[in-house]
Amino acid sequence: MWWMTFGQGLFMGAGLIIAIGAQNAHVLRMGLQRQHVLLTVFICILCDAIAITLGVAGIGQFIQQNDILMFIAKWGGVAFLTWYGLKALQRAVFAQASLYVRHAEEKITRTTAVHLVLAVSVLNPHLYLDSMVLLGAIGSQHTAGQAKIAFIVGAVAASIIWFTLLGWGAGKMAPWFKKPIAWRCIDLFVAFMMFTVAGLLISST
Repeated sequence: MWWMTFGQGLFMGAGLIIAIGAQNAHVLRMGLQRQHVLLTVFICILCDAIAITLGVAGIGQFIQQNDILMFIAKWGGVAFLTWYGLKALQRAVFAQASLYVRHAEEKITRTTAVHLVLAVSVLNPHLYLDSMVLLGAIGSQHTAGQAKIAFIVGAVAASIIWFTLLGWGAGKMAPWFKKPIAWRCIDLFVAFMMFTVAGLLISST
């Protein structure tokens, strides 16, 4: 029973986390630039773990039942995703340097890296709508305490596996992004995904 509930949390968590979003795009960017990858991945996992645990504990249902909090999560998320998409589009249109030039000239401090990853995590609507509300609603259906723990562990395991693979896997792909056009394609894709997710949030009821 424990392993079945763990598997449910693992696969449900993976299905929601793997979808391209601002958090994944940021981890990909840091991995490609090979800057503060461990720190970035750790904070992403920590934020997911906290959100999932709080959601299963009942906070997710509270947010879902509160119209004001849902309004803030929805439209705050739209604003953030639109801003993130515009920044990516700006880089795609105006950036002239390749990944390696930027990597050499634009070193990101540890403090800045923390601020950036917290922004794409805490301001990310998926942290609340997916990790906290949706996963929380599913996990909280289990009445036994051990079952809830198994679900949380499974969902957090999905986060650990995904962000670790994304962060270090991106570094392996870095040689493919020596030309500015390759990096522009990444930013165009990120911008498209951000605008798409923002549009889906606007159209959702």
